[in-house]
Amino acid sequence: MTDNVHTRLAVLGSGPAGLTAAIYAARAGLQPIVIQGIQPGGQLTTTTDVENYPGFRDVIQGPWLMEEMQAQAEHVGTRMVWDHISEVDFSRRPFRLIGDGGIYTADTLVIATGAQAKWLGLPTEERMKGKGASACATCDGFFYRGKKVAVIGGGNTAVEEALYLTNHSQDVTLIHRRDSLRAEKILQDRLLANPHIRIIWNHEVEEFLSGGEPEALTGLRLKDRLTGATQDIQVDGAFVAIGHKPATELFQGKLKLDDEGYI
Repeated sequence: MTDNVHTRLAVLGSGPAGLTAAIYAARAGLQPIVIQGIQPGGQLTTTTDVENYPGFRDVIQGPWLMEEMQAQAEHVGTRMVWDHISEVDFSRRPFRLIGDGGIYTADTLVIATGAQAKWLGLPTEERMKGKGASACATCDGFFYRGKKVAVIGGGNTAVEEALYLTNHSQDVTLIHRRDSLRAEKILQDRLLANPHIRIIWNHEVEEFLSGGEPEALTGLRLKDRLTGATQDIQVDGAFVAIGHKPATELFQGKLKLDDEGYI
């Protein structure tokens, strides 16, 4: 346990939003600290190609971008702290943050805790996590080189994951519960033009199938949302990409949250 730390401004979260806030605060002479959680750098550290960040004509790498942001924040006077905050007290000033490694008090707190990937919530999905079920193609896609994989979803994340997986697999299936994609048009065009990706429309995953010793994913049971008919498809890996939920559990009962958990 470290000594108690007081700061004029603390930033909780070290993704792009948190580090940008820290850069501005440091340049204003507030000597901020950034408290990084279990995923320093945020979601961009699990992203490979980034092509929509202003100022770069060429594709850049997510982890590299976050390293540069952190270096800039530190250069202008930000202090980085690696800790996990388990409790907050907003009932008095300065605000109080209790972490595994110490207690932090701050006159001002910037909340930039970001979001986490959503899961389908199926019991068989839970059992297959780490055994063929994943929510991060850039993290785990390499393990399925030359194998059959599926991506579940229809937004930007799902399409990007499917396109990325073609670097490792020549047999990628996108499963979407609707009859049209929600992804940006440029991503849809790339997906539809890729010969290694097929789309199963109007279906949802009903069960993750498994077998073998040790147990591993062998396929998915799909249900047609129009007819109710089911079919099984063989896959070695399934990547769930149905959006994200805000990482705000820490603030339940402390701050006003909407129905989806956003502050």
